[in-house]
Amino acid sequence: MAMDARPDDSLATVFAADPVSESLAKMIRALEPGARLPSERELATQLGVSRTLLRDRLGILEGLGMLRRRTGSGTYVEALKPDALALALNLAISSSHLPLGDLESVRIGLERQAAAESAQRAQPVLLGYMRQAVQTMRETTERQAVLEADRMFHQCLLRAAGNPALTFFADALADVLNQDLDERSHRLRDSTSESPSQALLVERHLAICEAIESGDPKLAMEAVDNHFNALPSAVH
Repeated sequence: MAMDARPDDSLATVFAADPVSESLAKMIRALEPGARLPSERELATQLGVSRTLLRDRLGILEGLGMLRRRTGSGTYVEALKPDALALALNLAISSSHLPLGDLESVRIGLERQAAAESAQRAQPVLLGYMRQAVQTMRETTERQAVLEADRMFHQCLLRAAGNPALTFFADALADVLNQDLDERSHRLRDSTSESPSQALLVERHLAICEAIESGDPKLAMEAVDNHFNALPSAVH
């Protein structure tokens, strides 16, 4: 018996508990970008669902950038891009009302792993940009410039490992984590440019650079931990 589409299906329901979406996801994982899916008639028969439900699920996957439907040609697998995933994550986080601060552990986990891998195979150019960002933090008297330098530092850190998976998820979560950065930056705005908070910010970022350059993954992860632990009330 074919299942009918329900207009009140949430994104979470579709991907966490819906067997049709799970089956389509498995099918997509087995194909290379550019591969063509079977026709809607074939897919509906194969999955044992109505074409109405199938089109609904295909539309969601297309909206996420995982598929592309071409009129008169068929449905094709696309390489998922971070910006498409970022939109879905932002919508899911907004609808679930997760506090941005609670996402900090996700960011720390990504950066700890990035630091460990960077210590083993860091890219010199990106390390140079990280040190440049620290220098900007040290010399600037403008809060917005500090924030931008901070963002640049962490973006380079997440890429310095040369791990495509880390870069992908870092890009996908960038908007959400930058919102957390913006909120934290307000705590620095009432202090002077020579405040201990800004000095500590410079110190902890510099320690991460030095730990990575030492080539010791454990030391690099500890530097990230110390950075976040040392600045509970400041921008990270």
